[in-house]
Amino acid sequence: MTTEMDWRSQVGRSWAQNYALTDRAFAGLTHTLLERARPLVDKAVLDVGCGAGELSLALARQHPAAQVLGVDISHDLIAVAQARAAQLGNVRFVEADAGHWREPGFAPELIVSRHGVMFFADPVAAFANLRFLAAPSARLLFSCFRAPRENAWAAGLAELLGLPPSSNPTAPGPFAFADPGHVESILAAAGWRDIAFEAVDFAYVAGVGDDPVSDALNLFRRIGPAAPYLRSLEGDALRAAEEQIAEWLERHRSDNLVAMAAAAWLVTASTD
Repeated sequence: MTTEMDWRSQVGRSWAQNYALTDRAFAGLTHTLLERARPLVDKAVLDVGCGAGELSLALARQHPAAQVLGVDISHDLIAVAQARAAQLGNVRFVEADAGHWREPGFAPELIVSRHGVMFFADPVAAFANLRFLAAPSARLLFSCFRAPRENAWAAGLAELLGLPPSSNPTAPGPFAFADPGHVESILAAAGWRDIAFEAVDFAYVAGVGDDPVSDALNLFRRIGPAAPYLRSLEGDALRAAEEQIAEWLERHRSDNLVAMAAAAWLVTASTD
């Protein structure tokens, strides 16, 4: 389980320090989200769980007449996003919990998120709040992971290291929205309509360069299911685990690239 407190502390700091690595890993998915969002952008866009701002910044560059606002609960991630936005006048970032946040006068016609909505403690209340603040006839577009077994980067690591499956698969965390039935029930209860799911596959780019295995290992030390496990080890146990991961990564290497299968849902809905 990944809680809001985690994002305010260790997890948020780690993602902020390594935002270039995570943006690279999700580049294929980001491209797809931008393509789906293109015909839906009007005057105002809200990016929920915007992280270090990659999607918000791309939307602002592609749609200079739109005002883009990114919201995230992590102070560290918002600080990075604000620094990256210094040259763009139509994007801004707010440190807040999107499940409760409101800004008078800001009513987005499009609410988007790249894997930022699976961590709400009360998802029904959070999506109801998003619907309340949205403009009339607004659209919702977000991505979330499908089942762990469809995501080789996660399932492979968990199996390799003997990590136990979650005792509550719908608890806040990366795979909390893997079941479309669960997600549909949340959105419907929050008042959203025309709910639809599109399965999207993309390459999770873990490592590149002259030594992509070391590059990928550097990523998994900091981000993903192996990171907390590796932080719990030291000495010979840590070296053995990292050697095991490096051997596994080598099997996913193609020349100067380490990439693995990743599977997501693109979820869409409307306010009416």
